[in-house]
Amino acid sequence: MTDIEKLQKMYDESSYVVFFGGAGVSTESGIPDFRSADGLYNMHYSVPPEVILSHSYFMTHPEEFYRFYRDKLLNPDVKPNIAHLKLAEMEQKGKLKAVITQNIDGLHEKAGSKNVYNLHGSVYLNHCMNCGKPFSFTDMLSCKGVPHCTCGGIIKPDVVLYEEPLNESTVNGAVRHIMNADMLIVAGTSLTVYPAAGLIRYFRGRNSVLINRDLNVGDDEFSLVIHGKVGEVLGKLRA
Repeated sequence: MTDIEKLQKMYDESSYVVFFGGAGVSTESGIPDFRSADGLYNMHYSVPPEVILSHSYFMTHPEEFYRFYRDKLLNPDVKPNIAHLKLAEMEQKGKLKAVITQNIDGLHEKAGSKNVYNLHGSVYLNHCMNCGKPFSFTDMLSCKGVPHCTCGGIIKPDVVLYEEPLNESTVNGAVRHIMNADMLIVAGTSLTVYPAAGLIRYFRGRNSVLINRDLNVGDDEFSLVIHGKVGEVLGKLRA
């Protein structure tokens, strides 16, 4: 039996499927990941990306933060790939109950997924740090320099920066689904970003699957491991 056939069998015998995804889900859409050899963390900047994307750097160097943010994290032209579209189809058929993602690109929603838990927030949500007024993705794209609200406050993306906690209600919702799942599909993640990666330990079901391009330290903890591109693998699954 091939790995795809094993995946199909697990999927067919499951009734509560949950998907947990990382950067590798979006790389096939042209969005670079962070930790691979050609990822953002291996690009050369005067300040490392993980410093630029920290709360303290945002507060002290907002101009530099926004230069990097607009250049590397706002991707208005990217489209959902096969993985995003297949997951939306799986949800529509009723078997996939939740998508939990570490990505901030909004591609799951663009593909049509409804029950999405954005652990690290979304570039499509922004707010004034002073009055709380919301601002759109287009607002952030169109302004220059540090964006300010009409009240004078700085506008901040609703993305979780380093040194910031995850949203409690988002985490609680994700954990609830993982605990209820009888199949957990983990894909496109190195499982090294905590606390998000730690959520999969709440899984108590029978079928756990890891789909990832590279070898992971925790590969032996899954029922099935498939090394490959997430879209190519999920594209072969009959929803």
